[in-house]
Amino acid sequence: MLDEVLKSFLSLFVIMSSFASIPVFLSLTSNMDDRQKAKVASHGVGIAAIVLFIFLFFGQAILSVFGIDFHSLKIAGGIILSIMGIDLVFNLSPARKGYESSPAIVLIGTPLLSGPGVIVTTVIFVKEYGPLVTTVAALAALALSWLILWGSRYFVKVLGKYGVEITSRVTGILLVAVAVEFVVAGVKAIVSTS
Repeated sequence: MLDEVLKSFLSLFVIMSSFASIPVFLSLTSNMDDRQKAKVASHGVGIAAIVLFIFLFFGQAILSVFGIDFHSLKIAGGIILSIMGIDLVFNLSPARKGYESSPAIVLIGTPLLSGPGVIVTTVIFVKEYGPLVTTVAALAALALSWLILWGSRYFVKVLGKYGVEITSRVTGILLVAVAVEFVVAGVKAIVSTS
């Protein structure tokens, strides 16, 4: 069980790509004191948690309603994650470039922390490892994401602007690797059952 929790936690944390949210968070909270920044981080992670846990508990039912096969979801999730990873590596997203006009809490909560990749991955992990393992992993990933947002100015001081950018791009590469695993597993499962 510990191995499953660790694998799920690392995957969810990478997909949340908290380091990629640092520039957005710093810009949106530039005129706030530490207490206000902590509040924005808490609200953002809270919204991310609500989105994540809706799909953690009701994701399977949603799949059943739409008649979506689990292996097809894995392939679709892999495609979504690969696009997100490529976006992080090449910094293509217009959402991150124009973040000044977006409401802080909504933007940080979703899609930055709990976007399509997290939603799909959560549903997959519930099916593969069960709700308990996924819940523990999700709580740990959300807690670490909150710490990263709250301490974002320290990360920038230690790593520098370019260090944060490099960390974000490395996260993107890891995200593409997770995506490939999903697609390969989904294709193998479909081929073996046909």
